[in-house]
Amino acid sequence: MARPKNSGEEFARPIRRLLVGLLLLALLALFALWRIDSPRVERMRAEVVDRVLPSFDWALAPVTGLVTMVGNFHSYAGLHEQNQQLRRELQQMRAWREAALQLEQENAKLLDLNNVRLDPRLTYITGVVMADSGSPFRQSVLVNVGARDGVLDGWPAMDGIGLVGRISGVGHATSRVLLLTDTSSRIPVTIQPSGQRAILAGDNTIYPPIDFLENPDLVRPGDRVVSSGDGGMFPADLLVGQVTMGADGRLRIRLAADYERLEFLRVLRSHQAETVDETGRLIVPEPREVFGPPAPALDTPDAAEEAGDG
Repeated sequence: MARPKNSGEEFARPIRRLLVGLLLLALLALFALWRIDSPRVERMRAEVVDRVLPSFDWALAPVTGLVTMVGNFHSYAGLHEQNQQLRRELQQMRAWREAALQLEQENAKLLDLNNVRLDPRLTYITGVVMADSGSPFRQSVLVNVGARDGVLDGWPAMDGIGLVGRISGVGHATSRVLLLTDTSSRIPVTIQPSGQRAILAGDNTIYPPIDFLENPDLVRPGDRVVSSGDGGMFPADLLVGQVTMGADGRLRIRLAADYERLEFLRVLRSHQAETVDETGRLIVPEPREVFGPPAPALDTPDAAEEAGDG
């Protein structure tokens, strides 16, 4: 038995062909109309464009958003690069400022003391920070200089501007630098211009407190803090930072070293000062110079015989 033909499909096929033909004719007519060079046709084309293009804003929105996003990304990249450049320039300006302050102070001292002799042994070794070996209980970094470079325990380390810490553990090719913020770090400092002596005590924060201050009333936020050189731990006048007031009301130190960007460290060759073993007769005088009554005579046999003869 033959299957009946689908009458609906047979009816739709001619209509579909008719619509395709009409669409082609309309496109050809539109193309021909668009190519006609006439003022009236030109006005009609302009009116068609004015009516059709605004309705396509929704279709252009993703493209416009993508272009805007790309432009914002380029702008952000440019701002980031400019920010990094400004940070580097600010770091250099801080170094120049500290160098200028140190030169000014040194110049003032040299004007008063023309025979000042600087220690020629205070040189340095530059090392690269290899790893941050710190922890919540111990803060230190590793540098790629060690015993082969002559590094010794206790030598100070700086980042080019301020004091960072001291050498605490020397290997053949590496050394460990104990940071000033470590809880076991204690260094004597001098607060300028008052000249107050104190101890910088690390407490695992970026603003370590000041302990054992002689007279806190003479210290103000913003005062300069340098190493005092007491105890022979560090050379004197190494920049440490500035005094600031903490949230807990204690005087703290804003460290000059940039602990967030420790890339290179200068390890200073700090040699201990020569100790004087001989008094040179400056403290204890000779026996003949001792004032007081003469010592009594000793009871000896010779003295008794002399007394009997008399």
